Amino acid sequence: MNITIPSTGIVLLIGPSNSGKSTLLQHWVNTGILSPSEIISSDTYRTLVSDSNYINFQGHSQEEAELLYEQYFAISTQAFAVMERVLEARCTLNKCTFVDATHLKSEERQQYILLGKKLHVPVCAIVLDVPLEELLRRDTMRSDPRGNKRIKQQARLLKSEKRLIKKESFFKTYFVNEIEALTLTRQESPLYLNVDAGLDIIGDIHGCYDELLELLEKLEYEVNNEGYYIHPQGRRFVSVGDIMSRGPKSIKTMEFFERHIERGLAFMTDSNHGWKIARWLDGRNVSLHHGDELVEAEFMDYENTYGGTQTAALKARLAKCLLSAPSHYVLMNKGLASAVVTHAGIRDRYIGKQSARISDFCRYGDVQELDISGKPIRNDWFIEHQTSQLIIWGHDPKINPLKQNHTLNIDQGVVFGGQLTAFRYPEQTIMSVNAYKNYAGTQNNPLLEAKAKRFEPPNIAAFLAGFAVETSYLGAIQIGGAQAKAAIDSVSHYTVPLEQLIYIPPTMSPTPQTSALDNTLEHPAEAFAYYKKHGVQTMIAEKKHMGSRAVVLLFKDAHIAKEYMDTEMLGILTTRTGRRFFDKELEFKIVQQLHSELLGKNYFEQFNTNFVLLDAEILPWNLKAQQLIDQQYAHVAEQALMDRSKLVEKLQNTTQINVSEWLQDYQYLLNNTQQFSTIYQNYCWEVQDTSAIQIAPFHVLAHSAETYFHKPHTWHMEMNRLFAKNSDIFIETDYKIIHDEASEQEVIAWWEEMTAAGHEGIVIKPELFVTTYKGKLIQPAIKVRGREYLRIIYGMDYLQTSNLIKLKERNPSKKMRNALREFALGLEGIERFVKGESTARIHECVLGTLALESDPVDPRL
Repeated sequence: MNITIPSTGIVLLIGPSNSGKSTLLQHWVNTGILSPSEIISSDTYRTLVSDSNYINFQGHSQEEAELLYEQYFAISTQAFAVMERVLEARCTLNKCTFVDATHLKSEERQQYILLGKKLHVPVCAIVLDVPLEELLRRDTMRSDPRGNKRIKQQARLLKSEKRLIKKESFFKTYFVNEIEALTLTRQESPLYLNVDAGLDIIGDIHGCYDELLELLEKLEYEVNNEGYYIHPQGRRFVSVGDIMSRGPKSIKTMEFFERHIERGLAFMTDSNHGWKIARWLDGRNVSLHHGDELVEAEFMDYENTYGGTQTAALKARLAKCLLSAPSHYVLMNKGLASAVVTHAGIRDRYIGKQSARISDFCRYGDVQELDISGKPIRNDWFIEHQTSQLIIWGHDPKINPLKQNHTLNIDQGVVFGGQLTAFRYPEQTIMSVNAYKNYAGTQNNPLLEAKAKRFEPPNIAAFLAGFAVETSYLGAIQIGGAQAKAAIDSVSHYTVPLEQLIYIPPTMSPTPQTSALDNTLEHPAEAFAYYKKHGVQTMIAEKKHMGSRAVVLLFKDAHIAKEYMDTEMLGILTTRTGRRFFDKELEFKIVQQLHSELLGKNYFEQFNTNFVLLDAEILPWNLKAQQLIDQQYAHVAEQALMDRSKLVEKLQNTTQINVSEWLQDYQYLLNNTQQFSTIYQNYCWEVQDTSAIQIAPFHVLAHSAETYFHKPHTWHMEMNRLFAKNSDIFIETDYKIIHDEASEQEVIAWWEEMTAAGHEGIVIKPELFVTTYKGKLIQPAIKVRGREYLRIIYGMDYLQTSNLIKLKERNPSKKMRNALREFALGLEGIERFVKGESTARIHECVLGTLALESDPVDPRL
């Protein structure tokens, strides 16, 4: 007799003492079928909790026997409690466990059946029904005999319980008389799928057969002589379900998948439409609606063409395929369960398990109730996802692939006129094709509804306790609750309206190490060393303008701006904290002039764009910093000049004693003050009109069709020259390319000359806008400020030896970490804006950056 057990679950051995339960399990261990860790024995756990697994009741008085029984019962209670906890842990980890105990009472067995339901694992039973004579004979051969009375009681109990065991809801039940001829087969889980050469996971198809074939061809699948789509590298494709319904060619799409699944070339998960249509195909009484009725209509046409016999055969074949689809797949890559494919979602505790409850959840998601129109109201199940496993799903159409909390939605509503998406795994790249038309019309079209709700404000309550933002460049970035509240306060009171706030420029780190040179805190050599250490061979050095960071957004016309901003405007300029840079009157003049200049040079037509988004520096510094200059720098300089001048004058007039050393010290301090007073004034000038304002754009972040993070910084500098050439407000930024030691020295000499003349310094960047090293993002830019400029940052006397020694101990690691996170958040927000995503989706990136800015970091860095 062969016993087949599932890969995950509980196997109860049922039978009296001496029926051979332990012997059978030990045989399977000795033959390598089982591992000792897969067996939980009541005798073993009695020993673990009490140092003994046997109490001899024979030869004792009634009173003594009762006391012994109470002792035995107490030991058993504790042993079974520990057993159940271990069993629960193993089931949670998707292990199979054999439980070696008598299990003769129904209530004992029910505990395991209920535990299996709770943990979503099958429970099997192996009943060892050995004749009483054999049980008694074996007992005489034991070193610890149970006694005839006890054996007979257990045998009678099993005889009376057999009828109940057959009715109990075990996954499988086996009745065994002899153990010698038993064999054991272990089923492989149908939920585990090896990635092998690669998988292409396809979102909801809904009968869009032509788009499916186009997508497979785009993925480089080739059609062989038998009509199968084969990938030359051995890749296979996986559907997240809903391959039929709503669309024009459900039968063709279902047949296509059935044929490929049969050959092991494709896979498909269960889904809500698939489940309903499968039962209808199987002849069950199912009401078809929400697009499923179109499948019925297709089959009626099919039957009119091919006849009832062929139609019945096709229905049976497709029903079998759909009904055998698993609730989800666990993708195994290099022996690790690294990702999950399902239709509508899955809870972490369900992964790798099967049950009716899990199947329902995977088909429909976390449905709480229905709205007045009968549509399901779903909870965001993915918020609770806590592991690093990527969950790939569909079911809920989104305009673009949506990655949230290690989950990825790839249903882009092809049947609603959107796209059909494929997610390539393990590469984790996305390909898509556009729908040929909107097959579902405008009624209850989720893509049209999403576009209509694009400018709806986000739910601020969702951010109050902290939140995570999924980014393409740095994964999930976690924002703490305290920082989130500070950012929310800023947005509530100070920033421009949410729909106009699309990008917050990231902070920029200074050199990771301070300069090894005497009398110098920052030097380009340390920036070169950082990038070369991280594999960067070519760098670019840009002059750092001493102004105020700003974001410039200019539209082709006001009507187009309405589509993107929900407001008619020509453009907007914001600070790096999301506030309006100028007052409305001055902003209007500047935007009008810039817009007129770009139109005059046909910029929007030349680049075929509806807008241009720029990262820039606006000069002079006093435009935004006048209050700071007046209250901090000018006042401090004035007081220090007066005090130190008087001290020097008094020391010069002192003749009674020798004060030459003091005089030298104070003349040095007075010189520091004079330099401090001069340096900040280099960055200020009077602004009477727009002619005194300069804007230095150093990044073209995006046009309406694409972002420019893939372009090298030399391209951005060429665009900077184009803007400067065509405008009276835009100015050019000097830069140099670094590729060897000679060019490094040239940049150092340029930096020394520039900073000695009063300029702030330079910014060193890797050649590529986004640069990684060993798979990790590195600093996008490092600022190297001049010795004189740093007086306004660290104080006029910062170069005194005692001060400089302390400053050289500064630690910019937190600043660098935040710079990377803010950089990733900024790029993510811009990409979402270009893709036309909702204000809420863009806003979480902005809010994340503002929250990181509220994180306390030494402001002098």
